Amino acid sequence: MKAISFQTDILPLKNELYRLALRITMNAAEAEDVVQETMMKVWNKRDDWNRIESIEAFCLTICRNLSLDKVRRMDNQTQSLDATIQPLDHRVASNPEEHTVQRDRVRLVRQLISELPEKQRSCMQLRDMEGKSYKDIATILGISEEQVKVSIFRARQAIKEKFMRIEEC
Repeated sequence: MKAISFQTDILPLKNELYRLALRITMNAAEAEDVVQETMMKVWNKRDDWNRIESIEAFCLTICRNLSLDKVRRMDNQTQSLDATIQPLDHRVASNPEEHTVQRDRVRLVRQLISELPEKQRSCMQLRDMEGKSYKDIATILGISEEQVKVSIFRARQAIKEKFMRIEEC
């Protein structure tokens, strides 16, 4: 088994940890605190690193748990990502009206994601936004791969149904 180095194996995960913490806490300052706490907890477990199968999954699990603890303390699950993240402009719409419609749809989808149950939201974010495999997600969340697949399917269905209902109005 390869020796794990904090600088080369764990420190590069900080951006991924931050994105996960931000999606859960929906607060940039809290996400930074969670990443800091995660790094400290991982460092304090350095004697056990060689016994850990996936250091990345270990770090993400700690980050997720700390983020959920923080959310429970803050009780801010209903806050939207729009308060902390500027919308990404991947394409410039051909006219201001299209641009506004596109921005509103992105905001709506983000809101719908933030309203999902925690397990569905976490599974969907790890799969669709972080590109994690079902196996990695199962390890991070401590559930079976089948539960991951079901949660992602249900999350996507719920968002699609709610989005279609809102768009029809």
